[in-house]
Amino acid sequence: MANKIANFFKDIKIEMIKVSWPTRDELIGSTVIVLISLAILSAFIGVCDIILSKIVNIIMAKL
Repeated sequence: MANKIANFFKDIKIEMIKVSWPTRDELIGSTVIVLISLAILSAFIGVCDIILSKIVNIIMAKL
């Protein structure tokens, strides 16, 4: 059992060496893209929420 655990962590070390880690500039660029996408999506959902709330309020006022 201990041998299997040791092999598992040895395999993890070998695989981590193979990983292609992003450079600092690539990481910053990707983070900026994610944050901009998040802001756009949040604004879109917010606008949809406001519009749908107004529609529901108009419908409920007529009842």
